[in-house]
Amino acid sequence: MVDALTDLRERVRAWKRAGERVAFVPTMGNLHAGHFSLVRIAREHADRVVASVFVNPTQFGPNEDFARYPRTPAQDAAGLEQAGCDLLWMPGVDTMYPFGPQAAVQIRVPGITGVLEGAHRPGHFDGVATVVARLFLQVQPDVAVFGLKDYQQLAVIRYLAAELSFPVEIVAGPTRRDEDGLALSSRNQYLSPAERAVAPEIHRSLLDMRERVLAGASVAEAEAAAAARLRAAGFEVDYAALRRPDLREPGPADGRLVALVAARLGRTRLIDNLEFDRPTDAPKAG
Repeated sequence: MVDALTDLRERVRAWKRAGERVAFVPTMGNLHAGHFSLVRIAREHADRVVASVFVNPTQFGPNEDFARYPRTPAQDAAGLEQAGCDLLWMPGVDTMYPFGPQAAVQIRVPGITGVLEGAHRPGHFDGVATVVARLFLQVQPDVAVFGLKDYQQLAVIRYLAAELSFPVEIVAGPTRRDEDGLALSSRNQYLSPAERAVAPEIHRSLLDMRERVLAGASVAEAEAAAAARLRAAGFEVDYAALRRPDLREPGPADGRLVALVAARLGRTRLIDNLEFDRPTDAPKAG
């Protein structure tokens, strides 16, 4: 583990001088099997793997859970080593934001940050883009791996890397789930036992949206049914939406779709998504 930028850069430079390819897995810590699967994917794409643990204050809104976000650095370090990570980068806030988070240079990705998560969490993706750009400059990886569970975040990062010409290949890791379908997330531990029993309804609502569309229902009908299902189970729904992979509204000719849900259960906000193909010869009401 290193927490000084000079040490990080010295290690990475040494690997690159030896002709080794470097992969990077950024995280906010409190790691679980989903994170460790990203490390293993990173290993498939590179000779060396760097992971970071940094709870980024600039991507939390004023009423969000930054203060109570779980922090388990010793457990994270042990799990990363076991998963095959070569180096853990654990910067402090003063390293990431030398002039303080409030005085930081901000990066904003236009368009795709204004819908879905962006609409419900204003400024969130500005914080994500800002910290990821800084991490790319610090680590200087050849490839970076992000989880597909944060679907819109992945789209934002792909846009960021392309638009700013970062020489980084962006790789998506599939969502890891518990046996009952609930997507693995650090926030799942906030759920009470009763809430945990209800939480897989999010995944079932995504499956229901897919099945309704494949059976010929319109996008609007499938979205409304998913939202109603979640509310009946006790969720406060931010959105249940069907989009194209670029997060635009789907049209009748769009075959590849993604179902996305964000909903609160008690104090815990959960997100999930499901990509699927709509056959071109099936009914496709918009």
